[in-house]
Amino acid sequence: MAREQFDLIVFDWDGTLMDSTVHITRSIQSACRDLGLPVPADEAASYVIGLGLRDALQIAAPTLDPSDYPRLAERYRFHYLVKDQTTELFTGVREMLQALRDQGYLLGVATGKSRVGLNRALDQSRLTSLFDGTRCADETFSKPHPAMLHELTRELGQDVTRTVMVGDTTHDLQMAINAGVAGIAVTYGAHPAAALAALEPKFVAPNVAALSAWLLENA
Repeated sequence: MAREQFDLIVFDWDGTLMDSTVHITRSIQSACRDLGLPVPADEAASYVIGLGLRDALQIAAPTLDPSDYPRLAERYRFHYLVKDQTTELFTGVREMLQALRDQGYLLGVATGKSRVGLNRALDQSRLTSLFDGTRCADETFSKPHPAMLHELTRELGQDVTRTVMVGDTTHDLQMAINAGVAGIAVTYGAHPAAALAALEPKFVAPNVAALSAWLLENA
């Protein structure tokens, strides 16, 4: 079947494909608690999901001296990895990705995770072979800078006008805008639906089933 709008579909990872939003939020809060810092509320902690780790911790712990960022990052990684095995793909994600692959779409990931973290997640979820290209925050500029999307389109030989970014945060959608690509929002992740809709994505999906149906019919 001829693809209607896009050739390359790029997904955020945490909160979009992987059900890890609450786990990341609790890990940030626990890391702040370990260092005796003010513990951010759920909304504040989840707001930074999708950013590179350093950028996220700067926002989550604004009173922390920059020289102590490595300590906070270490405590975050400790708490995240203790329960890392408990995070799972959202129901329907594997089937959606396989169906898109079967229809000939190129698939990518643009994430705030580190390269080590993404490779571990791809390996544990057995999804590595489904993606044509991936970019992580420790390899290039963090969201919402457009670099991840520009690098992926260049690597895969794709036009930005035939590329779409799918994500659960305003960081994802703003990155798409900055890169000149279309955006699709999912509301089952970190950021509230109203904030996502304000950035005027092409579609707002309340769940994976709706996202899959839209992409397979309209993308």
